[in-house]
Amino acid sequence: MVSRRTAAALAAGGALLLSSPAWLPGKVVALRTKVFARVNGDEGMLLPNAAFGPDRFQEVYGHPAAGGRSRGAALSDLFWYWLAPGADVHQEHLEAGPRYDEVARRTLALLSGPSAQLYEAAARHTRQALDAAATGRVRAVRLRDLMMPVWAEFFYGLVFDEPCPAEARRLIVAHAEDVVNALKCTRPRHMRRRNRLTRYLLRRLAAGDVPHALPAGLTRRQQAYYLQGTFFNTAVVQMSEATAHLLLALAHHPDVQERVAAGPDDDRYLTHVMNETFRLYPLFGVAHRITTADIVLDGLPTIPAGSVLTFSYPDYHATGYTDPERFDPERWATLSAKNAHHIPFGVAANRPCPAWRLAPVVMRAATREVLARYVLDSPVGHTRSIPHRAPCLLLPRDRPVPDRLRRVLRTALTVRDRAEDVGRSLLQLLFGTWMVLDARRTRPAATYFARHDTEGRPLDGSHASSGQAAAACPRTGRTA
Repeated sequence: MVSRRTAAALAAGGALLLSSPAWLPGKVVALRTKVFARVNGDEGMLLPNAAFGPDRFQEVYGHPAAGGRSRGAALSDLFWYWLAPGADVHQEHLEAGPRYDEVARRTLALLSGPSAQLYEAAARHTRQALDAAATGRVRAVRLRDLMMPVWAEFFYGLVFDEPCPAEARRLIVAHAEDVVNALKCTRPRHMRRRNRLTRYLLRRLAAGDVPHALPAGLTRRQQAYYLQGTFFNTAVVQMSEATAHLLLALAHHPDVQERVAAGPDDDRYLTHVMNETFRLYPLFGVAHRITTADIVLDGLPTIPAGSVLTFSYPDYHATGYTDPERFDPERWATLSAKNAHHIPFGVAANRPCPAWRLAPVVMRAATREVLARYVLDSPVGHTRSIPHRAPCLLLPRDRPVPDRLRRVLRTALTVRDRAEDVGRSLLQLLFGTWMVLDARRTRPAATYFARHDTEGRPLDGSHASSGQAAAACPRTGRTA
């Protein structure tokens, strides 16, 4: 016989377990945030804040002295750890100077092209991906996974000016997935996967297969890292996440979705939808900068040189709007993105995203291709980090699904997502803590700048030219 007390304890334990999807993920996220803050310390000044409000946010962000990027911030160690290999030549993390200027110029040249040509390329790659996955039936997909091969092929085409072979697509997707999963702490990083893409790029560079001028100040290995980091990591990851956010927002708002689907030539309304999606779900959580001199602005406290400023995109985007938590594309009918608190691609005065012109064009193409074939439906939550990779139902547009079946599928997706939330939250706490501690132990950025200047030249003068400064692989010591 089970005693009354034991029965009560078992019932309470069962209720706690069954209700865990409702409360455990939030508790784990809060705990993870505290652990990260404890490990990283309190070096950063988060903006906007009480002293530097949203009305002065862009003024501080765009100040010439807010231009330091990696040297001098413990946060840089964490980002370099996640972006390895080659974070020392990743455009996003280069310090201002001739090397950054050349890399940025080459990137813009590679991303440039007639809008119609870029639009058609994105539409073609999306059609190919949808054709490959078509079954003619209702499908449950993760939108980020659905879109990643699309952008892998798209950026491969820009870099190599040829169709993307299956081997390259597999390597690029494996690499990009590994980076973004590590960034979200849902998986530890796997350097072997990333190094396979490096070796592939080295082979292609040695064969002279890249028909574009690459930064001349970089060695061949550094050029491989440059292509890997800028195009096959950041570009593929950010475009996959951006498109997943847009499609998930449409899945949650069927009236908006139908208006977009019904108006394939209505760029204006789709731009409003994209603006609203970027406002609520900016791709960047925070961007950090290190001040290179005092920042003195009228009516504000002086920010000393060497300060680490962390600019919070979600906090800034939540100010200056009526009912800011509501998804409302119509607000952009009377708002100008230029004058609103809206910086999805950063600020023009402080190294904005180089894809600011390309991204909206190609996202429109991909979105219309998806909506031409499918109705999107999803009951899962939508957060900025979408660690669940945006689960969604694809319902064939030409074959209506009975309401009863649709409700059953939605329920199944909800149950699966809530159950996954519990396990994922615990894994994020475990992997995140381990990776933060490992980054603090290895200190990749601090170690690099202890030996090199901001142009990549060894401080001990062992090499005469900047191009030879980091010729050796930081991990293996081999030279290209």
